[in-house]
Amino acid sequence: MKYMLPVLSLLLCSSLTAQLTTAPDGGNRKASVRENIGITDVSIEYGRPGVKGREGKIWGQLVHTGFIDQGFGTSKSAPWRAGANENTVIEFTTPVLVEGKPVPAGRYGLFIAYDPVSPTLILSKNATSWGSFFYDDKEDALRATLKPVALDKSVEWLKFEFMEETDSSATVVLSWEKLSLPFHIATDAVNLQLASFRRELRSEKSFQPGWQSWNQAANYCIVHNTNLQEALGWADQSINGVFIGNKNFQTLSTKAQLLALLHRDAEADVLMKEALPLGTAPQIHAYARQLLQQKKMKDAFDAFKLNYDKTPNTFTTNVGMMRGYSALNNYKKAAEYAQKALPQAPDKVNKDNVERMLKLLQEGKDVN
Repeated sequence: MKYMLPVLSLLLCSSLTAQLTTAPDGGNRKASVRENIGITDVSIEYGRPGVKGREGKIWGQLVHTGFIDQGFGTSKSAPWRAGANENTVIEFTTPVLVEGKPVPAGRYGLFIAYDPVSPTLILSKNATSWGSFFYDDKEDALRATLKPVALDKSVEWLKFEFMEETDSSATVVLSWEKLSLPFHIATDAVNLQLASFRRELRSEKSFQPGWQSWNQAANYCIVHNTNLQEALGWADQSINGVFIGNKNFQTLSTKAQLLALLHRDAEADVLMKEALPLGTAPQIHAYARQLLQQKKMKDAFDAFKLNYDKTPNTFTTNVGMMRGYSALNNYKKAAEYAQKALPQAPDKVNKDNVERMLKLLQEGKDVN
């Protein structure tokens, strides 16, 4: 028994250092937000302090102005930690522009040097310290001046939000009490996507699932009207690539669209003549609708007619013939096909749409 007491004492001492799971200090909350901008993943991890009855005492008081000595840590000139407890951390998976300034991919400590007129956003290469007690301006990756925005309604718990999102940018807004601090993040979304395609088309994704990957990359270039020459090579691979090539409506029509964008219209027309018989009724209908948008009325009619001949007297092909004849200003003939399509409508929305177009035709108006 004489050996038990030291062991028990050791266990008791070690247990004093253990901590049970509790809420963050001071009733603050931990939070994270994440948003994709193009293929760039942007995430923010932060602590959420509450106002807790301190209205009018947040900005310039609890959130100190500028840089101060907080009396702890190594920093003698520290900004606000933009939250509570640990570092507020922002991470970018690709290079970005923050307030128009380049920032490499990585994790950064996010700080604010508050000022009522021109607060400063700071991104630090040190993302692992506690708060701003160890802030060192030599580790700054970015400083940018922000424009504070007054809020009509008080925000109790500090929060970060992504707003005004586009395919290539978003505005991050820090809001607390009656003030918000927005800053803009932008990416070179198209070039980042193209670079990703080039990497992935050299990986297992180049042959699994196969032609779909190459066609997807080529279609992206069509939608964004960019990188057309390289996309043409991707389209060729989707059609003729060893083990993966597949000559179908999708691959042939994709290449034809690229040829048209490259002003090689005669080659595009030949390829579409080969593609059309391979298409399903919805695919051919959609292609004919594209021709209508391009004001190629005769070509659109021919595509609608081919679709009807392949799959006669269905809702899709009757509507196609209605649109085709309307595009040629033959409203009487178009109305006949509208009448055929009306009882075939699969739901009320389609039925109402055909009725609307039939009325236009009876008034001598184009439905396209």
